[in-house]
Amino acid sequence: MRIFAILFLVAVNNPVFSNDNLDNNSEEKALVISGKVKNNDGEIIPFANIMVIGTVKGTYTNIDGSFEIYDLPDGEYTLKISAVGYKTFTRNVVVSGGQMSEVELVFEEIGVEMPQIDVIANKDRVFSRVPGSVTFIDKREIQTVNPLSGNEVLRRSPGVHVVDEEGLGMRVNIGIRGLDPDRSRSVLVLEDGVPVALAPYGEPEMYYTPAMDRMAGVEILKGSGQILFGPQTIGGVVNYITANPPQEEEGSVFVQGGQGGFFSGLVNYGNTFGNTGIHVNLLRKTANNIGPTEFDITDFNTKFLFNLNDKSELGVKLGVYNEVSNSTYIGINQVMYDRGGEDFTRLAPDDQLDVRRYSLSFSHKYRFNKNVRLRTIAYGYTTTRNWNRQDFAINNDNTPPANWTGVVWGDREVPGGAIFMRDGTGNRNRQFEVAGVEPRLEIDHKLFNTQNELIVGTRLLYERAFEQRVNGTKAGVNSGNLVEDEVRTGHALAAYVQNKMMITSKFDFNAGVRFESFDYERDIRRRSFPGVGVRDTTLIAENVINEIIPGVGLNFRPATTFNIFGGVHKGYAPPRTKDAITALGDVLDLDAESSVNYELGFRTEPTRWLFLEATGFVMNFSNQVIPVAESAGGVGFGLVNGGATLNRGVETAAVFDLSNLFGMSRVSLTYDVNATFLRATYSEDRFIDGVNINGNRTPYAPNWFLNSALTLRTEGGFGLRLVGNFVGEQFGDELNTVAASPNGRIGLVPAYRVFDAVFSYDVEKWNSRFNLSIKNLTDERYIATRRPQGIRVGIPRFITAGYEFRF
Repeated sequence: MRIFAILFLVAVNNPVFSNDNLDNNSEEKALVISGKVKNNDGEIIPFANIMVIGTVKGTYTNIDGSFEIYDLPDGEYTLKISAVGYKTFTRNVVVSGGQMSEVELVFEEIGVEMPQIDVIANKDRVFSRVPGSVTFIDKREIQTVNPLSGNEVLRRSPGVHVVDEEGLGMRVNIGIRGLDPDRSRSVLVLEDGVPVALAPYGEPEMYYTPAMDRMAGVEILKGSGQILFGPQTIGGVVNYITANPPQEEEGSVFVQGGQGGFFSGLVNYGNTFGNTGIHVNLLRKTANNIGPTEFDITDFNTKFLFNLNDKSELGVKLGVYNEVSNSTYIGINQVMYDRGGEDFTRLAPDDQLDVRRYSLSFSHKYRFNKNVRLRTIAYGYTTTRNWNRQDFAINNDNTPPANWTGVVWGDREVPGGAIFMRDGTGNRNRQFEVAGVEPRLEIDHKLFNTQNELIVGTRLLYERAFEQRVNGTKAGVNSGNLVEDEVRTGHALAAYVQNKMMITSKFDFNAGVRFESFDYERDIRRRSFPGVGVRDTTLIAENVINEIIPGVGLNFRPATTFNIFGGVHKGYAPPRTKDAITALGDVLDLDAESSVNYELGFRTEPTRWLFLEATGFVMNFSNQVIPVAESAGGVGFGLVNGGATLNRGVETAAVFDLSNLFGMSRVSLTYDVNATFLRATYSEDRFIDGVNINGNRTPYAPNWFLNSALTLRTEGGFGLRLVGNFVGEQFGDELNTVAASPNGRIGLVPAYRVFDAVFSYDVEKWNSRFNLSIKNLTDERYIATRRPQGIRVGIPRFITAGYEFRF
């Protein structure tokens, strides 16, 4: 807790955070436009966005609705004013003789927003009403990143470590605050408030990841506010946000191409017809040689918004996703990596992963009155994940298996340094069904004569998984002998309540609790028995796990641009059904993954050119489930309770608006950096091969990682973004083995640094934008991961060019 006390004392005693602190350059700059933003009832609108069209100037309103714009030469300008829940409008203003023009901007018309559940409300600069550490990445930032992989965007958040698997982000591996990133098991991933994991409770792996190309924003919440969501509330909540139907017709076409046959095409169209809004997008992405990967992806999504009456709106969203790729588990071994020239060898060229997903969701908002609102989401989706993977063999004496194809990789002279490809295939076919409904009641009330917001909700969820393994007798075949056949079913009930009390105008306190109940069943219909072989069977086992998850948080605003936040909450994740019930139908009574999470931090914008954020955190696990699935380099069967771990550290972020600092009126130049320093270790005695790992670092938890960017925009439309991503060394196993094993799966993952560059040029009169993107600018060679089964090398320098037309 000492780290929290130090952070708090530094924050409140540093003069840079005082109300009396003024911008040192303010006297040298001319205030040319000021005013307030209100609605047509005279209520002030805080955090409205104001852009000066045709310039790099822009700002947002303060908590009192006021705003100021500096340093514009004489002339006529158009202001574009937007805010959540209101229809965007423009206003012409004149700057003459350097005299200040004072304007009052009034939203005449309330827009209709999609009635979805967002993770973060009131997205002001310092998130003054959000109980905990939070990041919001908007559409403009995503566009500036111009991501080849969505991982590049997620790394813009402090505390978020993302491990590349194939370099394209098709299967995201997110680790928050030192948690194991394997398949993002410890993170709740949503799209527009709806879960996207294969089975949110029983199998939370991210084999399908929403494409960042079509997103309008990303929300990342790591504090106590996440207890409203579930089931995963260990590391955080990541909510992908898609574009809503616009009030007026708009659309765009974006195409991008590059090396290795890479092509990406995205078409967007939206409009409102009377009381009905629509937004449609279609994404096509293909490549035949990015590193070792080829893929073909089609992603179609559409949203409908029905303004039913003055009290309610209904949203409908439909999605279809289809992917065919040569994704594989097998990676190169240490021998191949050390001798070089084989980084992107396709060891199993017939491996193929097919992912198909169909989703449908409804969202509804009903306003009983101005103080009582009911939000409801209902959703259903199916995911098919069929994976054809060639068998292979590795052994210390390099003896070929009986069904060896004759293909061998590596070096047979090195013990365990050879990979023998076998003439057989394991088809791992899985289909998932998920359906859920979640009504949430929001009530503004005056308990104890103070302003309160009460949120009460419940969630019902059904999930079912059909899993088969079919062993083919030849490499690449899709049929063969059925050796495993089972059905896993789960029913979940969650109920939660949270009350936020605005004790004073500067201090908020919120407390909440969530109850989770998960009833799951494993029905094994065919499997292999020792000494008997594969047999049909009837093995059915069932278990129920119940948990209460409390949390409290606070916000203190000693100044309008300074927010201190903190919180304590219980982390929770139910055990996977396959882990909690063995293949013989035995119930292991595996505990839920449980922790107590603390955080204390601050966010501030003390001047117009500086934004700062720092958060200290401790995650104390009484039981962290350490994955031993194949994707985590393990043997692929169940596990017992993993034991206690302790994650603690500091995550920081700073944004410097250099153009404001140095008085640049026609250029926007910013520098930002986010850095995380952590220590994630086992915190009790636990023996592996006779070695006590108490005090060892947990796998894939670097002691530090950092992301930094320099961004330039000019009035002429030119843009430049230079990005650096730095990751400290990591261990691949619990024993913290430094020396690499011959198969490449165990050993130190050395620190690495990768630089990217994005050039863009906007031509407003053509409604066009051109870009040139260079990923891995210095062609750095590095080990991205030693998972799932061998080394994955980060993709080499990769160049793309793109064009967007807006209409």
